[in-house]
Formats: sequence, C-alpha cells, structure tokens
Amino acid sequence: QVQLVESGGGLVQAGGSLRLSCTVSGQIFRLGNMGWYRQAPGKQRALVAIITSGGNTNYADSVKGRFTISRDNAKNTVWLQMNSLKPEDTSVYYCNGRIVPSGSLVERDYWGQGTQVTVSS
Repeated sequence: QVQLVESGGGLVQAGGSLRLSCTVSGQIFRLGNMGWYRQAPGKQRALVAIITSGGNTNYADSVKGRFTISRDNAKNTVWLQMNSLKPEDTSVYYCNGRIVPSGSLVERDYWGQGTQVTVSS
C-alpha cells in the first residue's frame, strides 16, 4: 500500500526556518510530480510548491524566494525548506504525489497526513 509520510512541522518564530520532509513508502512503478500544499482554517487547500521528476519547480507567489522544494528520486523523498517564515505561513502542510503503484497502469494523487506549521509573531 502506497503511503506518504511527512515530518518536520512545528512551532517557530517569525523569521525562522523549518524543513518539511515527505517519503513515499510501498511498492511504486512510477513517481511523477510531487508537491506541497497548505490549508489554513476556513480556507481552501492551496499549492505551495511543485517539482517534476526532472527537477523543474514552480512556487506560489507568496513563497517565492523564501521556500525551496527539492527531491531525491532514489529515496522517493521530497523536502520543503522554508526560510524567513511569516505568521501568514501558519497552516497544515500536505505532501502530494502523482504515483503509479506497482501492478497498476493508473496514475493517481496520493496525500500525506498533514503536518502543522505554526509561525508566531
């Protein structure tokens, strides 16, 4: 069974840094785009950053220059380095992966369980 396991959230002061990690477990045939999304209370889940299997990246305007997404295809892991954090970055952060499981021909979205990031002012 394919699962995305996240870690690295927590409480940090404004201006600080955190690094989120997400590892895909289980048997997979292909790992496509991976990304990080966030959802604050009362708001819709929104894209933070995405990275293709080839390493191309895209970021939400609100995090450009502060956040960096990276991945290691051999380890099936994606990271989100978050610097210069602001109180408005406070959210639950979710890892997403476009995955074809072993024994399947169908690519679908998989989500992590979410990790809380809280930035105090």
